[in-house]
Amino acid sequence: MNNTIKWGILGTGRISRAFAEGLKFASNGNLHGVASRTKTNAEQFAEEWKVPRVFENYQELAQSDEIDAVYIATPHTEHAANSILCMKNKKAVLCEKPFAVNAMEVEKMIGQAKENDVLLMEGMWSRFPPLMGKLREILSSGEIGEIRTLQADFGFRPPSRDPNGRLFNPKLAGGSLLDIGIYPISLASMLMGRPESFLADWHCGPTGVDEQASLIFKYQNGSMALLHSSLESHTRQDAFLSGTEGNILIHKQCWKPQKMTVELLPSGKTEIIEMPFAGNGFNYEAVAFGELLLSGKKESPVMSLAESLEIMSLMDEIRSSWGLKYPGE
Repeated sequence: MNNTIKWGILGTGRISRAFAEGLKFASNGNLHGVASRTKTNAEQFAEEWKVPRVFENYQELAQSDEIDAVYIATPHTEHAANSILCMKNKKAVLCEKPFAVNAMEVEKMIGQAKENDVLLMEGMWSRFPPLMGKLREILSSGEIGEIRTLQADFGFRPPSRDPNGRLFNPKLAGGSLLDIGIYPISLASMLMGRPESFLADWHCGPTGVDEQASLIFKYQNGSMALLHSSLESHTRQDAFLSGTEGNILIHKQCWKPQKMTVELLPSGKTEIIEMPFAGNGFNYEAVAFGELLLSGKKESPVMSLAESLEIMSLMDEIRSSWGLKYPGE
């Protein structure tokens, strides 16, 4: 690889474009190839993003010696199959969140990664910007004491409410939980671990997917997280973390973290910390993944496979409490 990773992208939708833009600012990798469901889509994407290599299909990209790592940017329902295809061909895989549709699929992905001895990571890009590193540093220092409460949300109203579109189609595992609810859930997991118990309610839209979801997580030490996701309205999209000695507000948008306010209660000291992106933010996870790959690591300490599986298992339990199953499950 000569310290420069040649990336391939599977899929040519909105998130593929975000990752392609991020790679412009990645110091250890560049976009070398793309494949889509049709060669025409791949050619259009390659022309737009100046990608050197267009592949006929996913299989051809997965088998190519020209590609070192693959970013999976296909619909949720294809994540597991596409990731496994690439790992069977010894490719390192960064799979966009949610990792898959359910825990059973994630277990198969992890098994394939171990069998083929390749790097696999869930693309929870919001964990990798500099501000998240600073947040973890502050929490480790004990400045705000023991975490007692987290409040976080992510809601927006899409301009199109196409029942066949990705967000509202149950056949594509649509709904707010997997698409955007995973951001506050993953944040809670990073900060507080797995809850001991939860309460969850939802609004089932006309297509049968969750258009809104509200969650209360309770932890063994009595701490709680109040989380919300919505495809029906634009919410604050911030996160408020309360500790015994202080508070931290991650400003809008908490899933795109660049600014937080730290308040230390005993002293009354307040500090505003701003760490603007260099790039669009996706570059940070691309660089972190690249560093792992170049150093021969098979797993990320920031987004471990065990935690990805734990988060997916929790979302399975939440959906089960609603009686929500996707077609094919």
